[in-house]
Formats: sequence, structure tokens, C-alpha cells
Amino acid sequence: MIPRRHLARVIGSLDETPAVVILGPRQIGKTTLARQVAAAAPGSVYLDLEDPGHAARLADPARYLAQRSGALTILDEVQRMPGLFEILRGQIDLRRREGRRTRHFLLLGSASRTLLNQSAESLAGRLVYYELPGLDAQEIGGGGGDRDRLWLRGGFPDSFTAAGDGASARWRLAFIRTYLEREVPGFGVRVPAATLRRFWTMLAHRQGGLLNASALAKSLGVSPPAASRYVDLLVDLLLVRRLQPYFANVGKRLVKAPKVYVRDTGLLHALLGLRTCDDLLSHPVAGFSWEGFVIENLLAVAPFGTDAWFYRTRAGAEIDLLLLLPDQRLWAVEIKRGAVRKTSKGFELAANDLGVADRFVVHSGDEAYPLSERATAMPLDAMMTRLAQAE
Repeated sequence: MIPRRHLARVIGSLDETPAVVILGPRQIGKTTLARQVAAAAPGSVYLDLEDPGHAARLADPARYLAQRSGALTILDEVQRMPGLFEILRGQIDLRRREGRRTRHFLLLGSASRTLLNQSAESLAGRLVYYELPGLDAQEIGGGGGDRDRLWLRGGFPDSFTAAGDGASARWRLAFIRTYLEREVPGFGVRVPAATLRRFWTMLAHRQGGLLNASALAKSLGVSPPAASRYVDLLVDLLLVRRLQPYFANVGKRLVKAPKVYVRDTGLLHALLGLRTCDDLLSHPVAGFSWEGFVIENLLAVAPFGTDAWFYRTRAGAEIDLLLLLPDQRLWAVEIKRGAVRKTSKGFELAANDLGVADRFVVHSGDEAYPLSERATAMPLDAMMTRLAQAE
């Protein structure tokens, strides 16, 4: 089992608030993490609401939860019983009045607008959300070979740890098919699986590009509003990232469309039919795939409350990733695959536009070195450490 950095964070959140919601796609490791939390909380109970036997314990949920008022209760796939949220609110309020304020409920759910709306309406002010990403480059340890394997296969644990690249690719293709045919309809979404698969693949071909819903709609043969809804769905399911542009009053014409990335590079490569590192490195998507990989790894370790954007002007000044840290410092990050000798002209122009002092170029090598008085070249692992320590 690969140790996850998120265990301590989740336990810390439970110490501060009555309920924590862990969101993420299926098979990303939510249940494994929850069982580790349970092992650290004596007397806790884990209930999988897709298991009829576990769900039967909640035939009278108010009574059952009241009997467990002194211990942590973990509810997996909680969106399967939407009526629970109102009861959880009552239980939390009762326990607060009795002076018990923390470590009451850990809720796990596949990300969806339905789950977010239900919990937000019923448990507002009583919970925090925790988004569980896939494995990251520091969690897997090892050197560049392991990092490249993670880049190729993605962060789903079963994909990363598969016996070979072929087995990993088959796992990911099966995941995509199952997710589209079974999981998405379970959220009440009426989109044919074949249509959504084509749309997801179209986004994969446009990895790291600006979102143009009209062009996507024309290619798919649907209306622009329908294409926008499909993007919203994949974003809600944490399968696609919509990175918004940063707006500032700098007297420049700025790009206003968001950029889109398939968040897990293993799924990206499966959608594009890339099974090996040789396939990936010879494909035009390689640079944009590496860009998305770096973004997801950095955001996995970013301090809580960090905001992320990209910045681009019509004249070509661009910052791949602009981070606003909780202390209000701006970090500008350029992402490059391969050797780096200097920052690009567009990056320097953009950083000067915004007055950013902290400038980094994340590359695929293993050494950190200065590029100028204000910019430093950093390997991914070192940049993750630098960002995690910026709290």
C-alpha cells in the first residue's frame, strides 16, 4: 500500500469540524484512506451504503446514529441515501449542544453536483470538503522512472501498480467504459455513453487548449449549450479541470476563455490510445500532457486556500500556472518538458505585467538551478516541496 499524504490532513480536518466530505472519482483511493482514518479512531464504524447489509443498519438512521454519538461514523457512497443529510444535520447540532464538536462524520462520495448541492443545503457551516486526487509524484517515491510511469499511467492506484503497461491500459479502458455506462447514469444524467466518450476524447485531443464550446458542439453535432453541459459534468466528476484565466487591470487585451485538461494523464493517454512511454513521447500531446501532469501534482500539495489560474494576453505573454498563496503572494510557474536554459520571453512579459517576484520553471530533469536573478528552474519533486512548505 502506498502511503497517502492526505491521511494527516483528513484527520486534522476532523479535529476541527464535525463532518468532512471526501470527494473523488471511484477507485481513486477514498475507501482505503477512510479505513486508515478508522484505524486511527478507536470505536469508529465504516458503512458502505452500496452494501445492502450496511445500508440496513440505517433503516432508522436517527436512532442508529444517536447510539453512536461518541464515535466517528464513516459513510461511503453517501449520495446513495440523500435523505441522510438532514438527519446528519440534526445529529451534529445535538452533539454540539452536548459539547461534542469534532470527529463525528466522515462522508465519502463520488463527486457530483447532486452530492454537493445536498450537502451544502443541509450541512452548511457544519462540514468541510476534501478533494482526494490521484497518487502524486512524491507519494510514489523513486526517481524519474517512477515519475514517468506515473505520468504515463496516471494516479489511480490500480492503474499505477498494474503488472505492466498493457495491463494498466486495459484497466483504464475498462474504468472509462464502466464510468460512462454505469456511474454517470447513476447521477441522473441522460447522455448516451458513446456521445460522452466521443466528447471526452475530443477534450483529450485539445489538452491544455482554450475551451471553445461552439467548436466542440459543431464537431460533435450537438448544440453549444449541450457541449457546455458536458464540460460541466466532467468537471463536476473531477475528471476534467477547467483552469480559469487571471484578470488584472494591466492595460492589455487578455484571453478570457478557460483552458481545459483531462485531469488524470493515465485516462488522457487511454482516450488517445497511448499505451507506452514511446507512444506518448512521439505524440503531439506530450507537451500538453506534461503540463497537465505538473499542474495536478502542484495543486495536490498546495496550501489550503491557494487559488490557481493561467494568464495570457492577446499579444502572447503567458504564465502556464499562476498561484495566489494564502499569504497573498503570487507565484508564476512556467512548465517545460526537457532542458531549460532560460525563461521564455512571453513568460517574462507576463510576470512583469503582474509584478510577480517569485518565478519558477518546472522541468522534467532532476536539478534546480537559477535562470536569472528572479527565476529558478526546478524539477517537479523540488517544486512540490517548495510549494508545500509555503504555508
